[in-house]
Amino acid sequence: PNPYKTWAEVGSGLPRSRILVYGPPPSSGTRDAFVELAIEAGALKYPANKALKENDERRFKEMVHPLRKDGWIDAGENDNAIVQTLTKTPGAIGVFGWSFLEENMDKVKGAPVNGVKPSLASISNGSYPLSRSLFIYVKKSNLGVTRGLREYVAEFVSDAATGRGGYLKDRGLIPLPAAQHEANKAAVRTLTPMGRPAA
Repeated sequence: PNPYKTWAEVGSGLPRSRILVYGPPPSSGTRDAFVELAIEAGALKYPANKALKENDERRFKEMVHPLRKDGWIDAGENDNAIVQTLTKTPGAIGVFGWSFLEENMDKVKGAPVNGVKPSLASISNGSYPLSRSLFIYVKKSNLGVTRGLREYVAEFVSDAATGRGGYLKDRGLIPLPAAQHEANKAAVRTLTPMGRPAA
């Protein structure tokens, strides 16, 4: 049972306002990312949870992934609706994508995590811990078989799409630092296979 009804009961220095978090439903990728990057990361700070994940990851996820019903409110897939709700609910927190924060900084503010504020720079360089990269994987043998696949991949890593000021920025993607962007373009040009992931 959760005995905490206000933020002040959770930690000293927090406001006495009721705990209210508006966020996306279980069908949302943003919610998946929040659960993985925030909820799991918080749970892993406890040695018992860390041991559980190492020994029985399925059980760990069963315990950690369901969000509480006393404070979390599924606010739908519409990030704009979450922002609007926050402007009418002082003290509430919302979980939504960067592009909606960027568009509404005059109405809401981003929460720092571990002292790092959300910004283009902190998300791009990976220092803001509640951000994730977007990866696409292409089977090399399909490049000559699937019509348009080679062109799609080349377009995705182009300056026009994912470079600084690229059109995908308007869709909420944040460009990689220049050196990483150039490395991705080179990997596509040379069709460099991906290395084996770390264990």
